[in-house]
Amino acid sequence: MDNTLCTQATDLERARDGDEAAFTRLVAPLHTELRAYCYRILGSVHDADDALQDALVRAWRAFGRFEGRSSLRTWLYTVATRTSLDLADARGRRALPMDLGPASERAMIEGNDPVTDVAWLGPYPANASDDLGDRYVYRESVELAFVATLQHLPGNQRAALVLFEVLSFSAAEIAEIMSTSTSSVNSAIARARITLGAKMLRSSQPSTDDGRLRHLATSFADALTNGDPDALVALLCEDVTWTMPPLPHWYRGRDAVVDFAVEVPMTRCPSWRYLLTTANGLPAVAFYLGEHPNARHDPWSITAFTVHHGLITTITSFIDAHHFTPFGLPAALS
Repeated sequence: MDNTLCTQATDLERARDGDEAAFTRLVAPLHTELRAYCYRILGSVHDADDALQDALVRAWRAFGRFEGRSSLRTWLYTVATRTSLDLADARGRRALPMDLGPASERAMIEGNDPVTDVAWLGPYPANASDDLGDRYVYRESVELAFVATLQHLPGNQRAALVLFEVLSFSAAEIAEIMSTSTSSVNSAIARARITLGAKMLRSSQPSTDDGRLRHLATSFADALTNGDPDALVALLCEDVTWTMPPLPHWYRGRDAVVDFAVEVPMTRCPSWRYLLTTANGLPAVAFYLGEHPNARHDPWSITAFTVHHGLITTITSFIDAHHFTPFGLPAALS
């Protein structure tokens, strides 16, 4: 027997006998994909971490009853699905500002206070190195456009679609995971595809080179920090959108986006600094704001993009310092 398989079999028996270290070794290789799955269902990395932690605790407590009739991976997805759907029911679907109202045609200075009674969609610190398969398939499966659209689906459709389309479980396996029939799974997937097709925002072109994406992210950050509206205009498609949860106002169209950029971040914000990062599988920018160039700069937003034909099509700035911790970013820049 292969040494790896032999070790897994030994750990399986030890875990059933109550060896928690053996259980930890068994589930460790699945941790990354389970976390990403919980995020797709919940739309928040903080909720995903809570759901995964709860799922692993439940799995450990019940592991003595795991008989091996399904694979360990399938069994863990069963627990993670139930945990994630319970949390999704309790906290509601995640939203973006465009879910709440129409776009603003000019920069809104007044009446744009953070909305705190909405469960906002959040960014995910996903890198291409996390991928267990095709990097572009992985990237699309955690992109904001896809995750945001998933939030419009009922929980059972959300889970069935991700398990089938992203994780390649069969309808029969999903029926086992979700404690339902194969026909119900097929029906849920079909309905989810209809909704997905109607609501899906444009995602970044899978073939877009990572170097080009990083260049666009850097150019956007430079245009903003240098107060250069002409450089910004050159990066944007005509119908670009910019959302900034938890702020309710958002902008559609190059003119509206540039008007906001000039009136607010380029004019009213004293000093910007930034670091490149990766959010939802794509290059992103972590912006820090200071009172003047020599002052301490504190976390302001994680700004993510989608790109088509070499131009930025969506800008999503997640404004809140609490987003920075899961990305491993500094608490401040001096």
